Amino acid sequence: EEVLIRSFRAGDEDAFRALNEEWIAHYFRVEAKDKEAFADPRKAILEKGGQVLFAVVGEICVGCCALLRMGDDEFEVAKMAVAPGHQGSGIGRRLLSATIEEARLMHARRLYLETNHILKPAIHLYESLGFRHIDARTLKPSPYARADVYMELSLT
Repeated sequence: EEVLIRSFRAGDEDAFRALNEEWIAHYFRVEAKDKEAFADPRKAILEKGGQVLFAVVGEICVGCCALLRMGDDEFEVAKMAVAPGHQGSGIGRRLLSATIEEARLMHARRLYLETNHILKPAIHLYESLGFRHIDARTLKPSPYARADVYMELSLT
């Protein structure tokens, strides 16, 4: 199956919500900050200078990853999901690599992300693409109860 990586399009809102709700509800619980992004990703992410990329097979969105603008040259990598039937096929790596390249095109100097220690395959993927762990004591508290692993990638 050929996988295309593309930017958010009108009509992608449902796929963005469904892909993320599936994994979040499986491991954790959907939180207020999640609901805000799912309600209107255009307003919550795109209009604030961010981006959402999708992995698409045929016409079906099978993965997504967002860049949330944190500052002039900093973005948070967030809302990364791959549909269960497509996990383990390299789609996550392709999607994250494309997200990093998109951030470079957006003149990002630094990428940041939050995850949870039980998501070991995701952490391994982040580490393999150069993300490094950050001591939580140096950060402001996360809006997500599930966040307990913090990482960054320097693009300079």
